[in-house]
Amino acid sequence: MAHEALTPSGAAPAIGPYSPVVRVGRTLYLSGSIPLDPASGQLVAGDITAQTERVMQNMRALLAAGGVGFGHVVKTTVFLADMNEFAAMNEVYARYFSAPYPARSTVQVARLPRDCRVEIEAIAILD
Repeated sequence: MAHEALTPSGAAPAIGPYSPVVRVGRTLYLSGSIPLDPASGQLVAGDITAQTERVMQNMRALLAAGGVGFGHVVKTTVFLADMNEFAAMNEVYARYFSAPYPARSTVQVARLPRDCRVEIEAIAILD
């Protein structure tokens, strides 16, 4: 099955040889989003709350490129630099989703790109 890389408006550009969002049939695959400011391409300053907020805003732009929103997300994976920041990340994350919530995995990793605190990837289903 063919896949199509979408060009999101208002999201941070890719920092490597990958597509930020790909459509395959009725499914969108969002690459891991890190807290990059779309205007400057720089990592946002601040704690896990500020960084998670920027990631979620970037994800909103990626989803919009496919014509959908957070209600279409069926699976996410959250990568944290420090699992002690789970509650603060989760508080921001919860503002973007409503029941039925997507399936989710959350893991602590040794290091993330540009030494950010959080990265989130997602899968969404199109109508």
